[in-house]
Amino acid sequence: MAGVLAAGGAAAFVLVGGLPDGNTPAQAGSSPPAATAEVTKQTLVDKESHDGALGYGDTTALAASLSGTVTWMPAAGATVRRGKPLYKVDNKPVLLMYGTMPAYRSLSSGDEGTDVKQLEKNLWALGYRGFTVDDEYTSATADAVEEWQDDLGLDETGTVELGRVVFKPRAVRIASHTVEPGGAAQQGAELLQVSDTGRVATVQLDVDDQRLAKNGAKVEVTLPDGTVVPGRITDVETTVETADNPGEEDTTKVNVTITFDKTPAGLNQAAVTVLFVASQAKDVLTVPVNALLALAEGGYGLQVVDGGTTRIVAVRTGLFADGQVEVSGGGLTEGMKVGVPT
Repeated sequence: MAGVLAAGGAAAFVLVGGLPDGNTPAQAGSSPPAATAEVTKQTLVDKESHDGALGYGDTTALAASLSGTVTWMPAAGATVRRGKPLYKVDNKPVLLMYGTMPAYRSLSSGDEGTDVKQLEKNLWALGYRGFTVDDEYTSATADAVEEWQDDLGLDETGTVELGRVVFKPRAVRIASHTVEPGGAAQQGAELLQVSDTGRVATVQLDVDDQRLAKNGAKVEVTLPDGTVVPGRITDVETTVETADNPGEEDTTKVNVTITFDKTPAGLNQAAVTVLFVASQAKDVLTVPVNALLALAEGGYGLQVVDGGTTRIVAVRTGLFADGQVEVSGGGLTEGMKVGVPT
């Protein structure tokens, strides 16, 4: 044997001649290698830890839906739920309701559509009844709207003007103010930054580590005090960061969002460590990675030590993890000895 080749991140020897038969000594009367390792059976786990951040995830801008003077804003960090004001313009509230369809028109008797049903679901959930929840805005719907308007101190018109209600899929957290009370609300201009109410962990991976980012995969998140809490990957997004200087290459990143079944207590924002498990192989034969021989014919082999003689056997490789590699073939069994470089 001669030469050295990097294989799988570890040193391996290259065989110059042909591969002998799996049951034939590599060289008659050859002496055993200076160092050996045992073929073991174990479970290999491909896992890596990466730095991340605990917080409330990405923020989104909330634009003014009505023009006037901002007279009230919830405090940064406050949670706004269905039926509660997101802000007030000219001392009249703009209210949050739940739904995925943005408001795009005023709603009144005679209107039909998905947005009507969305509004009626919210009115019903807030306790305003007397109508059928469907896609028709009837006089009964208008009566419920008038009752709702009366409770809010709004003009009782039975019509929901465009801009009075903002639809979001769920409750929101006020991340920051763009305009403070006393400032002008200009329709379409940003007023607030909002986020989800639940805390998440976020990790930015290099594209080479993309194998770790599998939607639905379980992870372990270590908090600053050493507490380990389970989490699950719920979003994976690939982004391209534009290079700062001409001639430099853009950088591809993989942004991973992790949610928790039980939200970590006592922390709003913190640096965390996330343990990802990419794959595992249960109860497989393994050897140290540096026991692999890169064969001249292609593939890998092992130098099996049998008493005072050795032989080279071709093997198939599987998972690499923690300095070990899964191997099969060549008549390998647990407890065999294989040569390793000193």
